[in-house]
Amino acid sequence: MTVPTPDAWTRVDHYLTETLVEQDAALEAALADQSSAGLPAIEVAPVNAKFLHLLARIAGARRVLEVGTLGGYSTIWLARALPAGGRVITIEAEPVNASIARANLDRAGVGDRVEVRVGKAADVLPALGEGDPFDLVFIDADKESNTLYLDWAARLGRPGTVVVVDNIGRSGQVADPLDTTSQVVGTRRGLEMLRDDPRFDATALQTLDRKGWDGIALAVVV
Repeated sequence: MTVPTPDAWTRVDHYLTETLVEQDAALEAALADQSSAGLPAIEVAPVNAKFLHLLARIAGARRVLEVGTLGGYSTIWLARALPAGGRVITIEAEPVNASIARANLDRAGVGDRVEVRVGKAADVLPALGEGDPFDLVFIDADKESNTLYLDWAARLGRPGTVVVVDNIGRSGQVADPLDTTSQVVGTRRGLEMLRDDPRFDATALQTLDRKGWDGIALAVVV
């Protein structure tokens, strides 16, 4: 059995992307503009972006909540999965990031179905309870607040709402009891909440892609 190395899994990631993921000018431009503006390259890998897109379609999602917009790359993928009349609400703490995301969404032709709300998610989420429940929630923001975001995902969802939490592998650090950094501790607490909170049924998968060794948690609100 071949032992995976960064070169090997990056090569496989590029192969899978080229084989199965449809890139286009709007997506490439979104990444280029994000990079030019100095935003960190922490958006999901293309294979994971399409995974989110397919999950939204499989779930028949009409309303999607995203916590953590960055430059809008994953937001474009989610918006493109929606049927006519569908809506994405995405929350971004940084006004500059939100401005870049709006421009990217408009260029991709999905700006009319996405609402970018600027502010800390802890402040924005309570204001979303007046609308219909969300069908899918994607959590990709500060890991220290994962339990807060999960609580709101359950509150703002319904039985059957799909919840995805990104970056739960942390290059293996999540399983290292000696690692007490805030992001790792926040990730663990989120996973423990998915285990213990009766509102969720969940699992998690490790991932190897061009972003490195990480993982996602996948849950359903029960």
